[in-house]
Amino acid sequence: MHTRIEFDSIGSLPVSCEAYYGVQSLRAKNNFSISGEMMHPTFIKKLAIIKKIAAITNYQEKNLSSTIKDAICKASDEIIAGKFQADFIVDTIQGGAGTSANMNMNEVLAHRASEILGGTKETYDLVHPNDHVNCSQSTNDVFPTAGKLTVLELMPQLISSLLYLEELLEQKSIEFSDVIKMGRTQLQDAVPTTLGHSFKAYHSAIHRDIHHLIAIMGEMHTLNIGATAIGNGINASSGYSSIIVKNLASELQLPLKQSDDLYDGTQNVDGFVRVSGVVKTAAVTLSKMCNDLRLLSSGPKAGFGEINLPAKQNGSSIMPGKVNPVIPEVVSQVAFQIIGNDVTITMAAESGQLELNPFEPIIFRNLFSSIELLTNAVMTLADNCISGITVNEAHCRNQVEQSPGIATVLCPFIGYKKASEVAKEALTTGSSIRHILIKRNWLSEEKIDEILNLRNIAEGIIPSNDANFRVLTELY
Repeated sequence: MHTRIEFDSIGSLPVSCEAYYGVQSLRAKNNFSISGEMMHPTFIKKLAIIKKIAAITNYQEKNLSSTIKDAICKASDEIIAGKFQADFIVDTIQGGAGTSANMNMNEVLAHRASEILGGTKETYDLVHPNDHVNCSQSTNDVFPTAGKLTVLELMPQLISSLLYLEELLEQKSIEFSDVIKMGRTQLQDAVPTTLGHSFKAYHSAIHRDIHHLIAIMGEMHTLNIGATAIGNGINASSGYSSIIVKNLASELQLPLKQSDDLYDGTQNVDGFVRVSGVVKTAAVTLSKMCNDLRLLSSGPKAGFGEINLPAKQNGSSIMPGKVNPVIPEVVSQVAFQIIGNDVTITMAAESGQLELNPFEPIIFRNLFSSIELLTNAVMTLADNCISGITVNEAHCRNQVEQSPGIATVLCPFIGYKKASEVAKEALTTGSSIRHILIKRNWLSEEKIDEILNLRNIAEGIIPSNDANFRVLTELY
């Protein structure tokens, strides 16, 4: 392999003549052999967009010539289009607060821009990674800005998948609106409800999560670009710092704004914690729903057996015919991972010191992962599970009719004590509530029919209990 020698403040290293990255990128690759994961492709593209707009802004401020500006912009456009991905060699988990990632971009752009201007990758004489590509910038304002822009790119995909799931859940709530089932609290029989109400509750929870995700995206519109190293904008002209966000907003067609306090915007990363928290909340909502689906579909003969999940694959290598709820299981595992990611993000944000948080690389790695994992989990839950759920309606109704839970509706008519006696006898003997009431002559058959209307009970409709009837019940 033919190599060239590149130098930095640490010393020199041989770099492949074919590589667009340089000595600082290679040194970082050697230092940070951590996860084997490279930087997120969207993050790389957002870095390139920032470099392009910085070059344009620096040209407007007469900090760069039109020739160098045009070369950097053309090279940036190539990266935005997906070229040179193999030259971004720095591990996503890296020390240095993202300096290695920033320099990886600076070196690739400098070498490619030099080629565009007729030079080679042998030197930085035509376009320099620090003096030109990184002009008026610091890793400390470029890196977090790229992170926020990446979140803004990824989040709509998550919201879109949740909107799709929300629609399916609403359809199922309508489809199951007439299915009477026993509601449960603490896994014990409570009072009758409908399966439609259960799925409507899932729909409402997802709807709320969507609202929170949309709202939290506003956190990512405030940028510290122009702050440079610590917030005072050192080495950037006042003109550059005042217009870089406007230029970036125009390029991306986003309502971006500069932080009111660039010192705060550089040292505090609480915005990412809030975004992670909302993503985690959505994951928790989904996992709770999946817990319910696994319980309601348990069996098929020795469990709840109220609903049927689509059979997706064999459930056992030893037990013939066994089918497991694999889709809810995988969604819950995604939720566990996202909860862990959120803990890491929280600790990384808390561990910043003074004017900079150096742990943004792990924050971004985990936050991007959480958003994408949840997006994929939502789609597989929707397509491979929710859309194909069916119900065992007769079994659901039979469970309600056999449950002592319906004794609750007797309380306004015969009192709590007598209702408890009915429930206990029904549970002990297996007799129906109706049979026990008639045997004890506590209510007329007509009133029993009125009270034990399962549809009304499921909808919370209790028949009137007029004064004459109160007197009658007292006689018993």
